[in-house]
Amino acid sequence: NQHGGEGRLSEKFAGCMQHITGDDVRYLHFDFHHICGHIHFERLAILYDQIEGFLEKNGYFLLNEKGEKMKEQLGIVRTNCIDCLDRTNVTQSMIGRKMLELQLKRIGVFGAEEAISSHLNFDECYKILWANHGDDISIQYSGTPALKGDFVRYGKRTVQGVLKDGWNALARYYLNNFADGTKQDAIDLVQGHYIVAVSRDMTPVPRKGGLEAIASFPVALTVVLISFWFATMSVKQVGSGYKHLFFSLVWAGISVAVAALVRANGRIFCNRPRLHKPRS
Repeated sequence: NQHGGEGRLSEKFAGCMQHITGDDVRYLHFDFHHICGHIHFERLAILYDQIEGFLEKNGYFLLNEKGEKMKEQLGIVRTNCIDCLDRTNVTQSMIGRKMLELQLKRIGVFGAEEAISSHLNFDECYKILWANHGDDISIQYSGTPALKGDFVRYGKRTVQGVLKDGWNALARYYLNNFADGTKQDAIDLVQGHYIVAVSRDMTPVPRKGGLEAIASFPVALTVVLISFWFATMSVKQVGSGYKHLFFSLVWAGISVAVAALVRANGRIFCNRPRLHKPRS
């Protein structure tokens, strides 16, 4: 979109593209959330109308039954979004569907007015294939299946899909903040950015002093939940004495204070890469 951090990224990306756009490279901005919202993904047809000429011009690769080249693909479509995942999958599934229909018409499988949606079994197989493809990439990248997958899988937004997206969004938030550091260490090892040598051990980067030396999100969360539980129990006993009201306020205060501390120092409580980086 064109607001906040994503808007700034969009502006910078568009600025970079200005230097290379021309007859061979075309850049098109499409605000998915503004145009499609959370449920009207059929409005992607607006995007297709804008790029249809480009797709037909650049075509696809085609051989005849003798193995002779009849047609050559001259270009590609790259879809960029803030995390190149969910909106990308929905958009590319639309482009893939349109290009497959063009190919099937070219080889005579489809008539001029036929579409994948005209064949229910074929349509269902296509949707499931692409949805599974998006889920596999999303799990590898974010740890959860793709969001908006119900549209790709069923062709429409569903209540179950919206609820599932909410759950996956929460899971992604947790994994992004409290599991990615360990994952990054593993990626650095696999890609060779951290080289294990006899002369160098794999001692984690030591924490700094102060709050960072004792910061632990699981511990903080446990304290908040236990304090909230004690506060609730004390409130139920207020009728038998004012001391319960006092204890309720104390436990509630502890719960709020710890939650505020975590919120104010969120980065310290996050899971970050811990391995020493190799010296250049």
